[in-house]
Amino acid sequence: MMDAGAGSDLDSEASVGSACAAPAAQTSVLRVGYVINQYPALSHSFIRREIQALERAGALVIRYAIRRPEAASPEDQAEREKTRPVIGAGGMPLAAIRTLLRSPGKAISLLLSAIGMGARSESGVGRHLFYWIEALALSEWAVRDGVAHLHAHFGTNSATVAMFAAELAGVGYSFTVHGPEEFDKAALIHLGDKIARASFVVAISSYGRSQLRRLVGFADWSKIKVVRCGIEPNYFEPKPAASFSPDLFVSVGRLAEQKGQATLVSAAAILASRGRRFRLRIIGDGPLRAALADMIAAAQLDGVVSLTGAAPPAEVRSALLGARAFVLPSYAEGLPVSIMEAFALGTPVISTTVAGIPELVREGVNGWLVAPADEASLANAMEAALDSDVGRLVAMGLDGAARVAERHDIDSEAVILMGLFERAIRERRQ
Repeated sequence: MMDAGAGSDLDSEASVGSACAAPAAQTSVLRVGYVINQYPALSHSFIRREIQALERAGALVIRYAIRRPEAASPEDQAEREKTRPVIGAGGMPLAAIRTLLRSPGKAISLLLSAIGMGARSESGVGRHLFYWIEALALSEWAVRDGVAHLHAHFGTNSATVAMFAAELAGVGYSFTVHGPEEFDKAALIHLGDKIARASFVVAISSYGRSQLRRLVGFADWSKIKVVRCGIEPNYFEPKPAASFSPDLFVSVGRLAEQKGQATLVSAAAILASRGRRFRLRIIGDGPLRAALADMIAAAQLDGVVSLTGAAPPAEVRSALLGARAFVLPSYAEGLPVSIMEAFALGTPVISTTVAGIPELVREGVNGWLVAPADEASLANAMEAALDSDVGRLVAMGLDGAARVAERHDIDSEAVILMGLFERAIRERRQ
């Protein structure tokens, strides 16, 4: 699949996934279209892993991004070349017009649906009109790519576009809900309606499934499946005792209120006031960065706590391998992939008792769990990690790695997901 960036007329020449050539010949190979708001992205490595695992299992995955990120890490560069953007694709307007002319009744029906959803949403009617136009174009490309099913990640605009496009293309659709944003604004993004119109819906944890069940009637509960995010077997790396830093904590995540880094800085201040020597490296970027920098300066933690900005996967991996413990003090989550990555590298985890985290982190066994927004308890857990001998840390890391290998093997989860796609396609055809 070639790049479909600016400068190529996607409606006049062969291009990404043969999207504008003749309709793809029907074969026994499962052809599924993935719809993601922005892809590839530093924070979406779990989607890349899932797509690649599906392809190892024998599926053909056509990547569609509503919009293309400005940059991609070296690990994601190949995915960037395989992904067709909806916005910015040269043939988008003509594709939308052709779909409208070809299926005017269905297109107008979905237009009315988009207007109704927009009137009762956080994004408004105008943005939903754009979703409708994007879906018109995407439906044509999906048909020409021979896509038998569309799957979106996140229950927000990508699921809306996939839902409309699937109905126009005459195929089924599904989507994966990660949380917590989707749960927080379920009514505003019409999550219950999207579940009702989907072939099935994926939750990434048992907690996520419970939250989705709250949105729909009992009759639709069977649509909600658990397929966990996963780690490739080659990501695992045994961590020898010598790799444990005597004093370094690492935290990775978007710098935003719900990730709890403000509590983490406060906990660091408490730990420093006890005379403990340690270092804390916070990897990530986001709207809270300036406020966190001010907190660090006010607590006189310069040189102890560092904000290092966003980092590519290889740099994150290196940091986790050298850490004494990984700290994620979130207020709201789905089930963080960063915890899986830390465990896969044998690093114990300090986190909070929210969402799906306790499904993976076990108090005193592979890490420490504290109440969210409780800086004193978080400081105590960090102090416990500093006081633990290396033998205990190694044992914790080994338990974490075993738990991730058992519950989050990406190839095993991809087989489950592929089975769901195949069943949905079969049932729709019947």
